Amino acid sequence: MNNNIINIALPAKGRLREKSLEIFKKKKLQIYSERGERDLFGYVKNHPEIKIIYLHAREAIESLSQGNIDIAISGYDLLKESEANIQRNIIINKRLNFGRADLVLAISELWIDVQTLLDLDEVAYEFKKKKGRLIRISTKYPALTQAFLYSKGISQFQILRSLGSTEAAVQAGTAEVISDITSSGATLKANNLRILKDGLILKTEACLMSSKLSLKKKGINKIIKIGRAHVWTPVTRSSRMP
Repeated sequence: MNNNIINIALPAKGRLREKSLEIFKKKKLQIYSERGERDLFGYVKNHPEIKIIYLHAREAIESLSQGNIDIAISGYDLLKESEANIQRNIIINKRLNFGRADLVLAISELWIDVQTLLDLDEVAYEFKKKKGRLIRISTKYPALTQAFLYSKGISQFQILRSLGSTEAAVQAGTAEVISDITSSGATLKANNLRILKDGLILKTEACLMSSKLSLKKKGINKIIKIGRAHVWTPVTRSSRMP
């Protein structure tokens, strides 16, 4: 990419895109696209040095790590799910006050005796003994889920990577447990799922991030400062993410 251009990745769709665009509007920075709203590229009026690229939030993390993108708005959960060598190349400049959600472990409401991770651990051993196989956990976050369970001393499980609606895995009979992102819990409840009492894996929200490979690019610090100056929730000891 052109070394004189600062490439900023914004979420390609949904509420995260809307909230990200609001940041520019509040700073009176007008984003426009040559081919309308469906255009994957945008520009900032009177700022030819800035190029906007609309990417999936996961893709933005990878592009930041490679230095193909200089600044991005993406999810903390997606950063922490990525490989260590990817995380090493990314700086979290600011936590943003939107896109908040929890990554949690949930099970069927029918498993009334399973309320905690200790209960799940006990059931997992019995499950293997009776069924001859491990409890299956469906998730789009295999790394975070596995690390969390191992840290709690739970090892009798099998991770299945979810490619679709994770919440449907239990009813479909493809998994006994799911690990998924939830904000209100409504979708879990609609699928007869219940969050374990100590099943919180990670709290997440949208973050302003930058690539370590772009630190020396002209003008990048000025743009990061504009983002940091936006009225977002400040980081405090009580609210700091792990």
